[in-house]
Amino acid sequence: MLLTKRKIRIETERMTLRPPIHSDFRPWVALRTQSREFLTGWEPSWAKDHLSRKAFTNRVYWAQRSINAGTAMPLFLVRRSDDMLLGAITLDNIRRGPSQSGTLGYWTGEPFTRQGYMREAILAVVHHAFTQLDLSRLEAACLPENAASRGVLERCTFKYEGVAQSYLQIDGRWRSHVLYAALRSDRRGKTEVG
Repeated sequence: MLLTKRKIRIETERMTLRPPIHSDFRPWVALRTQSREFLTGWEPSWAKDHLSRKAFTNRVYWAQRSINAGTAMPLFLVRRSDDMLLGAITLDNIRRGPSQSGTLGYWTGEPFTRQGYMREAILAVVHHAFTQLDLSRLEAACLPENAASRGVLERCTFKYEGVAQSYLQIDGRWRSHVLYAALRSDRRGKTEVG
Protein backbone atom coordinates (compact mmCIF):
# COMPACT_ATOMS: atom_id res chain seq x y z
CA MET A 1 0.00 0.00 0.00
CA LEU A 2 1.39 3.40 -0.97
CA LEU A 3 1.12 6.10 1.70
CA THR A 4 0.51 9.54 0.29
CA LYS A 5 2.05 12.52 1.99
CA ARG A 6 -0.52 14.84 3.47
CA LYS A 7 0.32 18.46 2.89
CA ILE A 8 -0.63 20.92 5.58
CA ARG A 9 -0.21 24.64 4.96
CA ILE A 10 -2.27 27.29 6.69
CA GLU A 11 -2.07 30.93 5.62
CA THR A 12 -2.84 33.70 8.09
CA GLU A 13 -2.74 37.45 7.59
CA ARG A 14 1.03 37.64 8.20
CA MET A 15 2.29 34.06 8.36
CA THR A 16 2.47 30.66 6.74
CA LEU A 17 2.02 27.79 9.16
CA ARG A 18 3.74 24.70 7.78
CA PRO A 19 5.54 21.57 8.98
CA PRO A 20 9.26 21.85 9.72
CA ILE A 21 11.66 21.01 6.90
CA HIS A 22 15.36 20.13 7.02
CA SER A 23 16.45 23.60 5.87
CA ASP A 24 14.81 25.09 9.00
CA PHE A 25 17.59 23.65 11.16
CA ARG A 26 19.84 26.73 11.39
CA PRO A 27 17.02 29.28 11.92
CA TRP A 28 15.42 26.96 14.51
CA VAL A 29 18.68 26.53 16.44
CA ALA A 30 19.35 30.28 16.30
CA LEU A 31 15.87 31.15 17.61
CA ARG A 32 15.86 28.46 20.31
CA THR A 33 19.37 29.47 21.43
CA GLN A 34 18.50 33.18 21.47
CA SER A 35 15.29 32.44 23.44
CA ARG A 36 16.64 29.70 25.73
CA GLU A 37 16.43 31.65 28.99
CA PHE A 38 12.97 32.91 28.06
CA LEU A 39 11.62 29.43 27.12
CA THR A 40 13.14 27.03 29.65
CA GLY A 41 10.93 28.17 32.53
CA TRP A 42 7.82 27.16 30.55
CA GLU A 43 8.99 23.94 28.84
CA PRO A 44 10.10 20.42 29.72
CA SER A 45 13.87 20.24 30.27
CA TRP A 46 15.82 20.19 27.02
CA ALA A 47 17.67 16.97 26.25
CA LYS A 48 21.46 17.28 26.00
CA ASP A 49 21.18 16.96 22.21
CA HIS A 50 18.11 19.24 21.91
CA LEU A 51 19.83 21.62 19.50
CA SER A 52 21.67 18.95 17.48
CA ARG A 53 21.12 18.32 13.78
CA LYS A 54 20.20 14.69 14.55
CA ALA A 55 17.50 15.73 17.04
CA PHE A 56 16.11 18.25 14.53
CA THR A 57 16.14 15.66 11.72
CA ASN A 58 14.16 13.33 14.01
CA ARG A 59 11.72 16.20 14.66
CA VAL A 60 11.19 16.69 10.91
CA TYR A 61 10.56 12.97 10.34
CA TRP A 62 8.26 12.76 13.38
CA ALA A 63 6.27 15.72 12.06
CA GLN A 64 5.69 14.12 8.65
CA ARG A 65 4.82 10.70 10.13
CA SER A 66 2.38 12.31 12.57
CA ILE A 67 0.71 14.35 9.84
CA ASN A 68 0.42 11.29 7.59
CA ALA A 69 -1.03 9.22 10.46
CA GLY A 70 -3.42 12.01 11.43
CA THR A 71 -2.20 11.98 15.05
CA ALA A 72 -0.56 15.42 15.18
CA MET A 73 -0.07 18.59 13.18
CA PRO A 74 3.30 20.19 14.09
CA LEU A 75 3.70 23.56 12.36
CA PHE A 76 6.32 26.29 12.26
CA LEU A 77 5.23 29.93 12.20
CA VAL A 78 6.99 31.63 9.28
CA ARG A 79 6.49 35.35 8.65
CA ARG A 80 5.82 35.78 4.93
CA SER A 81 7.36 39.25 4.59
CA ASP A 82 10.88 37.97 5.31
CA ASP A 83 10.64 34.15 5.79
CA MET A 84 11.56 34.60 9.46
CA LEU A 85 10.88 31.66 11.79
CA LEU A 86 8.87 33.01 14.74
CA GLY A 87 7.98 29.89 16.74
CA ALA A 88 5.87 26.76 16.49
CA ILE A 89 2.41 25.42 17.23
CA THR A 90 1.44 21.77 17.45
CA LEU A 91 -1.98 20.18 17.47
CA ASP A 92 -1.09 16.87 19.11
CA ASN A 93 -2.81 13.82 20.57
CA ILE A 94 -5.51 13.97 17.92
CA ARG A 95 -8.16 11.50 19.02
CA ARG A 96 -10.95 10.27 16.78
CA GLY A 97 -14.15 8.34 17.44
CA PRO A 98 -16.35 9.62 20.24
CA SER A 99 -13.67 12.09 21.42
CA GLN A 100 -12.83 14.06 18.21
CA SER A 101 -10.32 16.15 20.16
CA GLY A 102 -6.72 17.30 20.29
CA THR A 103 -4.21 19.12 22.46
CA LEU A 104 -2.61 22.42 21.51
CA GLY A 105 0.96 23.39 22.43
CA TYR A 106 2.99 26.36 21.23
CA TRP A 107 6.04 28.55 21.73
CA THR A 108 7.24 31.87 20.37
CA GLY A 109 10.81 33.08 20.14
CA GLU A 110 11.44 35.89 22.62
CA PRO A 111 11.96 38.63 19.97
CA PHE A 112 8.48 37.94 18.55
CA THR A 113 6.36 37.94 21.71
CA ARG A 114 3.53 40.40 22.31
CA GLN A 115 3.05 41.12 18.60
CA GLY A 116 -0.10 39.03 18.06
CA TYR A 117 1.63 36.25 16.12
CA MET A 118 0.59 33.44 18.45
CA ARG A 119 -3.00 34.68 18.66
CA GLU A 120 -3.11 34.70 14.85
CA ALA A 121 -1.65 31.17 14.73
CA ILE A 122 -3.96 29.73 17.40
CA LEU A 123 -7.07 31.15 15.73
CA ALA A 124 -5.99 29.70 12.38
CA VAL A 125 -5.23 26.25 13.82
CA VAL A 126 -8.51 26.20 15.78
CA HIS A 127 -10.44 27.10 12.61
CA HIS A 128 -8.59 24.40 10.64
CA ALA A 129 -9.16 21.80 13.37
CA PHE A 130 -12.90 22.48 13.56
CA THR A 131 -13.60 22.92 9.83
CA GLN A 132 -11.05 20.67 8.07
CA LEU A 133 -10.26 18.00 10.67
CA ASP A 134 -13.81 17.82 12.09
CA LEU A 135 -12.58 17.99 15.68
CA SER A 136 -15.03 18.99 18.37
CA ARG A 137 -12.75 19.93 21.28
CA LEU A 138 -9.27 21.43 21.61
CA GLU A 139 -7.44 21.45 24.92
CA ALA A 140 -4.46 23.49 26.10
CA ALA A 141 -2.60 23.71 29.40
CA CYS A 142 -0.14 26.19 30.84
CA LEU A 143 1.49 27.08 34.12
CA PRO A 144 -0.81 29.16 36.35
CA GLU A 145 1.70 32.03 36.48
CA ASN A 146 2.08 32.18 32.69
CA ALA A 147 -0.13 35.24 32.27
CA ALA A 148 0.82 35.71 28.61
CA SER A 149 -0.20 32.17 27.65
CA ARG A 150 -3.41 32.33 29.68
CA GLY A 151 -4.27 35.66 28.07
CA VAL A 152 -3.73 34.47 24.50
CA LEU A 153 -5.85 31.35 25.12
CA GLU A 154 -8.68 33.43 26.58
CA ARG A 155 -8.51 35.89 23.65
CA CYS A 156 -8.80 32.86 21.33
CA THR A 157 -12.10 31.68 22.89
CA PHE A 158 -10.54 29.01 25.12
CA LYS A 159 -12.27 28.78 28.48
CA TYR A 160 -10.75 27.89 31.81
CA GLU A 161 -11.73 24.41 32.99
CA GLY A 162 -9.65 23.75 36.10
CA VAL A 163 -6.27 22.66 37.42
CA ALA A 164 -4.39 19.44 36.70
CA GLN A 165 -2.09 18.61 39.59
CA SER A 166 1.49 17.57 38.69
CA TYR A 167 0.50 17.65 35.02
CA LEU A 168 3.93 17.94 33.34
CA GLN A 169 7.59 18.12 34.23
CA ILE A 170 8.66 21.66 33.46
CA ASP A 171 12.28 22.67 33.84
CA GLY A 172 12.88 19.42 35.76
CA ARG A 173 10.00 19.65 38.28
CA TRP A 174 6.46 18.25 38.28
CA ARG A 175 4.19 21.25 37.90
CA SER A 176 0.44 21.76 38.09
CA HIS A 177 -1.17 23.38 35.06
CA VAL A 178 -4.36 25.30 34.40
CA LEU A 179 -6.51 23.65 31.75
CA TYR A 180 -8.36 25.42 28.96
CA ALA A 181 -10.58 24.15 26.15
CA ALA A 182 -12.23 25.47 23.01
CA LEU A 183 -15.33 23.70 21.71
CA ARG A 184 -16.65 23.75 18.16
CA SER A 185 -20.18 24.35 19.45
CA ASP A 186 -19.53 26.16 22.69
CA ARG A 187 -22.59 26.11 24.89
CA ARG A 188 -20.78 26.51 28.21
CA GLY A 189 -22.51 29.04 30.42
CA LYS A 190 -25.70 29.00 28.33
CA THR A 191 -29.05 27.73 29.52
CA GLU A 192 -32.33 26.90 27.83
CA VAL A 193 -34.27 29.15 30.19
CA GLY A 194 -36.33 31.47 28.06
